[in-house]
This record gives sequence, C-alpha cells and structure tokens, in this order.
Amino acid sequence: MIRIGLIREGKIPHDNRVALTPAQCKWIHKTGTAVRLAVQPSDYRCFSEKEYQMAGVEVREDLSDCDILLGIKEVAISDLIAGKSYLFFSHTKKLQERNREMLREIIDRKITLIDYECMEHEDGQRVLGFGFFAGIVGAHNGMMAYGQRTGKFHLQRVYIQNSFRQLIHTYFGLKLPNIKVAITGSGRVAHGVLEIMNLLGLIEVDPDEFLSRSFTYPVFVQLKGGALYENIESGNYNREEFHLCPERYRSKFHPYTKVTDVLMNGIYWDQHIPRLFEWEEVSKEDFCIKTIADITDDMGGSVPCNLGDATIETPLYGVDRLTQQKTLPYLQNSIDIMSVGNLPNELPRDASRYFGEQLIKYVLEDLLKGGSPMISKATLIEKGRLTDHYSYMKDYASATL
Repeated sequence: MIRIGLIREGKIPHDNRVALTPAQCKWIHKTGTAVRLAVQPSDYRCFSEKEYQMAGVEVREDLSDCDILLGIKEVAISDLIAGKSYLFFSHTKKLQERNREMLREIIDRKITLIDYECMEHEDGQRVLGFGFFAGIVGAHNGMMAYGQRTGKFHLQRVYIQNSFRQLIHTYFGLKLPNIKVAITGSGRVAHGVLEIMNLLGLIEVDPDEFLSRSFTYPVFVQLKGGALYENIESGNYNREEFHLCPERYRSKFHPYTKVTDVLMNGIYWDQHIPRLFEWEEVSKEDFCIKTIADITDDMGGSVPCNLGDATIETPLYGVDRLTQQKTLPYLQNSIDIMSVGNLPNELPRDASRYFGEQLIKYVLEDLLKGGSPMISKATLIEKGRLTDHYSYMKDYASATL
C-alpha cells in the first residue's frame, strides 16, 4: 500500500489550490486499490474538508505515515518531515535566495524533492503547471485595468466568480473600444491569454498589419520567439541556439512599443535573455503602452518596469515613466502594471482540476511504480543528496547561510 498525503499550504499569502481535487482522489481510490490518500485540514483550501471526506479521503493532521507528500508552493521548514518524498514548486532552480534555507533543510533531513516545474516531456514542454489559468486571469486583469484607465468599459474582478464558466458569462454583451493588444509567448500562459482574447471578441492580426494599420475594431497579435528576438550578427532566429545562447540575441520588440495599448507578457525569462525593452524607451514620447499585464511576473525581467509583486486584492500599481518610481495606477504619466505571482488563485477550483488531471495522466502511474526518466530529471534532491543534473546548484545548496 502506497500512502499519499495532500499537505496544507503554509506559505503566506495562503495558497488555496491543491494538487488533487476530491473527485480525483475518489477516482484514484476506485482505480488503484494499492493507493490511499489523506489530506491535512486547511482553512484556506478551495475544496472543503467535508468535500474530501465525502469522496472517501481521510482528513487528519498527522501525515507522517505517508510515503509521498503533494503540495503546491514552497513548504515551511518547520513542516518538513525527514525522509519523505515531496512534490511541489520549490522555486529554487534559478537559485532564488529566498528559498535557499528551505533547500538546505531538505538536504539535512534527507528528503527527496521532486519539482513540478522541472517535469518535461521529451520535446522539452512542461508537463505540469498552472500557466493556462495564470494566462486566463492575467489577461482578464490586464483588460480590466485598461478599461478602468480609459473609462470605456468595465470588467468585474475574477475572484468573485465561482468558476471560469461564470466568468465567461460576465463577457456577454461587452463591447470593447478599438484597442491593440500585443501578446508575447507560445506556452500555457499565452494559450490562456488567447482564450480570453477570443472570448472578448478581439480579432487576431499578423505582425505586419498590427504595426502598420489602424483598425475600427479591437485586435491582438501573438508574438513568438522569431518575432521577438534576432541573432545580433545574422538577424535570424534559431530556437535551439536562442535557448542555449540567448546572449547572442537582441529584442525586436521596439516597434511594438509605438503602436500597442496593452501588453500581455507570457514569456519565460532569465538574466541571460534580452528584455523586451529598456527603461530609456519607456521615457520616450512615442512609447504608447498604457497597461502591462506581466503574467510571468519577473521583477525587473523581460518587462523592466515590473517593480515587484502586487496582490490579488490590489493587482495594479503605476510606474512613473520618468522617475521609474511606483505610483498609484491610472495616473497620466504612469504605466499601469499588473504583476501578481499567484494569479490562478482567483480561479482555484478550475486551476486545481486542470493541474490534477495532468498529474494523473502523466505522473501518477510512474510515481507509484517508483520513478521514470522524467521523474528522475525533475528530482533535485534524492534522499538528501543533490542529483547530478542539478550539480550547478552545489554552492547555492551547501554554502553557509
């Protein structure tokens, strides 16, 4: 018998998502007789303890008899149980300083850490993630912010809706002004953004049209790798080369800053990848972007005027184009920034169902069998030892804190 525990989310602000819904737990019990699930009680989870109990899942505080522990966000050091196998988003692969102590404790307690973020299909696509619903909520919030700034339309907040289906109902009869929206990226986040663009009735146009034409209706353009970056020497784009040597590339986004009203940013970024634009461009008179939904939310990253996280309750702040300082949103000389790190929490039940489906389809069977190449590649720490694939983290994981 393999026991799996769903741990309570301890990070503040509290995360209300879960790796497996009550219905999914019930299905696992029904189809896998050698598996039993238990869940820790929580005051914040989007599914109630009663819903889990009705699905046949035991609700209890002590999960020390579980072999595998599933969470979402980073686990508090005080909650780590020695010798267990954990799956959650550790946010350590980029050597994030805020989680260094947690990783050190995971090593000391001889824990196995499997990071959802590092699970990939053979072609490099992520297996698990909440990006689609981050794109859904981020795109809605970005459009909501532009409507608030201009006064030309009004959108309700996402989190007051009970479901994605109910959110869609709020779009009925909504007429948008003639705006131009630029969407960057091609992954799950971008797919979520495209879903909202289509539901709101924006028309997709190609990059040349977007740059050269005015429209009498709202439009959007999706900009993928080759439309965003070029090799500094050749002017070409090679996806494999770009991911291996991004320092050889520069951004091609500058022309879009002159014609775009709303930017929906959904691209992966690290310090070696060129920014979409730089601060000096923001201060120019021809910089037309009024609202930026930085959905992938990298502070000072691909969008340099991301000055840090906002919150679900207050998802927007302004940035003065000249002083580069935070302001209230909607001011005349400011750009409105939407940068929230936990966007899927506004639609937590839908997001959890989606995540759990992918977990069951692509991970659970191999996890119960004891592993797979995909799981091995996503294992940062194995019984307290940093694995070979993540040897670059050695100093980060072992240096004195």
